[in-house]
Amino acid sequence: MLSKFFNKFIKLTKNEKYFAFTFFIFVFSLLAFTFYGPNYNGTGRPILLGVPKGSSFNSVVDSLLSKKIIPSKMQLKTAAFLFGVEKNIKAGRYEIPDGINYVNLLKLLVDGVPQAQKLVTIQEGIWQTDLAELLNDQLGIDVKKFLELSSDKKFIKSLGLNVNSLEGYLLPETYYFYEGSTAEEVLTKLSQEMDKLFAKPEVVEQMKNMKLSKDQILTMASIIDGESNHVEEFKRISGVYYNRIRDGWRLQADPTVQYLARQRRKIVNKVYYKDLEIDSKYNTYIYYGLPPSPINNPGKEAIMAALFPEQHNYFYFVADGNGGHVFSKSGNEHNRQVARYRNWRENNK
Repeated sequence: MLSKFFNKFIKLTKNEKYFAFTFFIFVFSLLAFTFYGPNYNGTGRPILLGVPKGSSFNSVVDSLLSKKIIPSKMQLKTAAFLFGVEKNIKAGRYEIPDGINYVNLLKLLVDGVPQAQKLVTIQEGIWQTDLAELLNDQLGIDVKKFLELSSDKKFIKSLGLNVNSLEGYLLPETYYFYEGSTAEEVLTKLSQEMDKLFAKPEVVEQMKNMKLSKDQILTMASIIDGESNHVEEFKRISGVYYNRIRDGWRLQADPTVQYLARQRRKIVNKVYYKDLEIDSKYNTYIYYGLPPSPINNPGKEAIMAALFPEQHNYFYFVADGNGGHVFSKSGNEHNRQVARYRNWRENNK
């Protein structure tokens, strides 16, 4: 093929050769300028690009264009075709420098080392301050920045929420996060996962049946999660609290008082009588109904318990000494169980 082209070129007149040579120089220069010229994203800063496993080359190109990393899909596709790298893009997250050209961009996506991912487990019922410290330890996220953003009205509104704090609206779970993830990215991810849970048809339907809002369900769930580490008890505990509300009782939930005490002292191992006197709408020993907002970030099991409580006639429960609880229907029965627990505790100091 090249020999035929060469033979045809030899037969060209001097002017035709000059024109052909000039044309090839023009095309080569244009391609060089296009592929090696800088592409500015308009921010002056690097932009992060995530490439999920199994992504098609076209979807990666679409992401690059939407983030304004490249000005033209066709130009990048042409460069990838000429260099033969359309099928060699690696999955991962990349930091794309501002002004990167097409050739270096393709080289980064093919030969570069994407940011590593880290497995982070967030415990159900975790307080916001503890979550901030966990993410600082695992991902290096600044504690102060995380907590400030958690109550930033503008940021919260950007997530589609109308609340004073994100505490309670972040779904605890085991997640993969990229090393170097920002507070904004983590908060957005956790909030979106909670939104997905509440978008499930069975959840939407049950909230309608109960005539309760997402805020109320999350607040109840946070109390349930704060009461026990035994998931199998969650629905029974939920039933107790709904029974109290139905009959016009105060909730008298220790986790709400622990939440207030935590604001006064770092370690809260037990609730003291002085804690029960803290005058706050969160103190369910003083005020009726649910607290104004969630007191921690409840997990899925506690949320489902708040949505689907066990139907029973229990109104009381007390620790059994083994991490669980004993439930009672009457005050007299409850007092006997309390005395039994105190006796056990006294004998096991």
